[in-house]
Amino acid sequence: MFILDRRILTHFDYMQPILFTPIILLSFFLIFEAHALLAEKQFVYTCVGTLAFFIFFFIPIRKLIWLIPIAYFINIFLLLSVDIFGVEKLGAKRWLEIPFTQFTIQPSEIFKPSFILMLAYLIYQNPPPHNGYRLKEFLKISFFIILPFLLIAKEPDLGSATVLLIVGFGVLFIIGVHYKIWLSIIIAIGISSPIIYTHFLKPYQKQRIHDFIAEKPSYQVAQSMIAIGNGGLTGKSEDEATQTHFNFLPISTSDFIFAYLVERFGFLGGLVLILLYVLLIFHLLSLNNKLKNDYFTRVVVNCVALFIFIYVAVNISMTIGFAPVVGIPLPFFSYGGSSFTIFMIFFGILQHLITFRYFWIDK
Repeated sequence: MFILDRRILTHFDYMQPILFTPIILLSFFLIFEAHALLAEKQFVYTCVGTLAFFIFFFIPIRKLIWLIPIAYFINIFLLLSVDIFGVEKLGAKRWLEIPFTQFTIQPSEIFKPSFILMLAYLIYQNPPPHNGYRLKEFLKISFFIILPFLLIAKEPDLGSATVLLIVGFGVLFIIGVHYKIWLSIIIAIGISSPIIYTHFLKPYQKQRIHDFIAEKPSYQVAQSMIAIGNGGLTGKSEDEATQTHFNFLPISTSDFIFAYLVERFGFLGGLVLILLYVLLIFHLLSLNNKLKNDYFTRVVVNCVALFIFIYVAVNISMTIGFAPVVGIPLPFFSYGGSSFTIFMIFFGILQHLITFRYFWIDK
């Protein structure tokens, strides 16, 4: 139990909420304008996410560090359970129904915080040597990255699975792995790519790749690009944002909300949003210098930064036809409760580790 201390106020990283709060407010404005009922639901999601932030902010994570592997394997069990007890929607079995209720949970989403903490736990217990991890240590940590990747990809949810894979190995790249291992992985991926495409991808996944490289974009992407073009430099008024308000733009408040933003506020509005994300990512990465010897916190910082970067890069690239259409939302911006709450949990964990670091240093 932590005693209230003025050092909580001095150690708290205020830059994080300063950068992501405008993103939340702008999102709420757009969602309210598009559909007032959705805005009411999003307000509830915001309250739930804020509550989750404070819960994880006050959990003494380092004191309970021994619980992290247990939490990781409980979530692995939930991912395994999806194949047996999962609820199927739109051809994918990704959800578990909560007994005696009509609510469902998506284990691949709630797995992410335990995934980050497990990586932090492993690297904290065995920090990399000067020249980076060698093969034995690399394979040990890789097991905890590849296992959930395989289980989530099997649902099928290749988008979420690939994000975990990139985040996991991206953190290892930042923390330090011997260069010969990366060189071997690049060669192996290059050789195996045709085999993976031919034998392991589902037909709809191949179709998404085909739509991406096709000369003519899919209907969704075409409408998104029209909306972006319609916005011009400074955007259109609510009445003139025809792509959104005449429902030509699909899922305008979630997957394609960036196109909606640009139609309303133009190129400059889109640029401001991207700048907020870039500043948030660079701010997080800059913490590596301050936390040089604290591998546990560094792993969490880099995981959160990579999650934001991948989600933003893929979502925006998708709306302008530079990436296949996948269900990856914009952090703090797309409509929905799961993604918003998970990112608030990320920042709750991160702020706890930064704010209460004095408590552990004093020990």
